[in-house]
Amino acid sequence: MLRRSLSVLAGLTLMFGALAATGAASASVTTPRPAHAGTGPMIRVPGLHGVPRNQAQSSNWSGYAASSSTYTSVSANWTQPAAHCSSGSQYSAFWVGLDGYNSSSVEQTGSEADCSGSRASYSSWYEMYPANPVYFSNATKPGDSFSGSVTYNGSGAYTLVLTDHTQNWTHTVHASLNGAANSSAEAIVEAPCCKASGQPLNLTNFGSMNFSSVTVDGSPISNFSPTEIVMVDGQGRDKDTISSSNDGDSFTAAWVRQN
Repeated sequence: MLRRSLSVLAGLTLMFGALAATGAASASVTTPRPAHAGTGPMIRVPGLHGVPRNQAQSSNWSGYAASSSTYTSVSANWTQPAAHCSSGSQYSAFWVGLDGYNSSSVEQTGSEADCSGSRASYSSWYEMYPANPVYFSNATKPGDSFSGSVTYNGSGAYTLVLTDHTQNWTHTVHASLNGAANSSAEAIVEAPCCKASGQPLNLTNFGSMNFSSVTVDGSPISNFSPTEIVMVDGQGRDKDTISSSNDGDSFTAAWVRQN
């Protein structure tokens, strides 16, 4: 799988524990698909001016991130959007996680809407970056109601839970990542990485989608003065738009352009 070359924390080691899954659907886990490059840390956009305080620009992330402390948990709900496909290949991921905003690891779980020409495909996964994402074999469809959470349990141990309430399945993953900073907590729309140029893959036209009940350490993310992350191209044009999170724990993302 293509991956962006990124430096990782010194002494970082990965040890994956047992995975437990419940639900009516098949609960096996598949290996990463070679056509997908995976998600990873936020890629900041240099050289763009006039960025308001408490806002950041990125070529691959949009959403909100708490980043002024260390954090032990993040959770959110969302509805899987439909991919509006025409030609070429596009990718989009919707997830919650710890780290990645200002650190080199990411502990995350979420869903995806991709295009190969006019054909749409949907999936769900978890990732302990810099390890590759691991895809669940369960069905994922537009309109499915998801909830996800990532919790740090101490001593490098994490619990990642992803539930598709519509398809009636849940995956609970126990994994270890020593040395992670736990320095951010976020709910993110992502254009996964990367083209041969190192730039993010084209962003799927997902229409719009909403994150709700976004909580960090058990409280609404707005309690932590989160940074609004805007996904832009090299000219500073929005790839999608992000609504205010003034209601405390929800926001809407709307697609604008693929690259």
